[in-house]
Amino acid sequence: MTKTKVLTGITTTGTPHLGNYVGAIRPAIEESRDENIQSYLFLADYHALIKGRDPKRIHQSGLEIAATWLALGLDTDRVTFYRQSDIPEIMELNWIVGCMTAKGLMNRAHAYKASTQANQEAGESDLDKGILMGLFNYPILMAADILMFNANRVPVGRDQVQHLEMARDIAGRMNHHYKTRFVMPEAVVGENTAVLNGLDGRKMSKSYDNTIPLFVPEKKLLKLIRKIKTNSLEPGEPKDPATCTLFQIFSAFATEAEIAEKRKQYEAGAGWGDLKNELFEYINTVLTEPRERYNALMADPAFIEAELKKGAEKARAEAAPFLQDIRKKVGISPFA
Repeated sequence: MTKTKVLTGITTTGTPHLGNYVGAIRPAIEESRDENIQSYLFLADYHALIKGRDPKRIHQSGLEIAATWLALGLDTDRVTFYRQSDIPEIMELNWIVGCMTAKGLMNRAHAYKASTQANQEAGESDLDKGILMGLFNYPILMAADILMFNANRVPVGRDQVQHLEMARDIAGRMNHHYKTRFVMPEAVVGENTAVLNGLDGRKMSKSYDNTIPLFVPEKKLLKLIRKIKTNSLEPGEPKDPATCTLFQIFSAFATEAEIAEKRKQYEAGAGWGDLKNELFEYINTVLTEPRERYNALMADPAFIEAELKKGAEKARAEAAPFLQDIRKKVGISPFA
């Protein structure tokens, strides 16, 4: 039976946090264990260059992200786990499909339109001021990532759905003009995907500097959890779990029975201090073993590099012959 190909990219611009884990990492690892799924997971380090300007941070982020996925149980024998920059075929495909991509299509990309809108509101006469080609061409590279492996499904946030539609448009133009065999990828928007709030009550995001890194030491984890914003209700006063970040985070890790018991504590007026300490104890117990594995992996970057090279070999074994077929179809091949 043909397996469904699912592709997920992780941009190497930050340290994985609790929100990343419950929203993307955990479901992707669980899905990769499905016998009917063929998973492709990659470090999107070329994409990171669009916003990242610190070479050391991008490099360190890649190491942290790879160690995180491995520490949480990703089976690299079951999946194709690779670094984008280790697959030169992707960048060659990026150029080929870019030559069949209408500039008007890229003009409609949300990120580009937002940047030109910001310039207009600032009174700039040049609406393209400060906009780099990496941002403008981002959807083309994303299309190359997806089409290189003919992914059937791509889990994305709502803000990325447009890019999947663009990838389909590009694939369709290639298939029509050159008779290539690109699969039409489908965006998968997780309607029930857990989204965690951060320390300040907004969505947990490095952009807001409100994250709880996944594998910080115990003392730091406790300190961060105690910083989570709560209201001024006193111990003994009933509290609404539906509006509480502490309850939201707990619910993302706990069982249904544990969640029901915790809800009773809120209704009975448990104090914020106790609720924060209990959340720390619960989360810390869940993360203790993965944290130990993560620290061991971070101390052995050669092992991580070997795992990524193994994934790159697997990826290139598929990408190279596919690209050769595409090159031939567009007219780039030996004369004899």
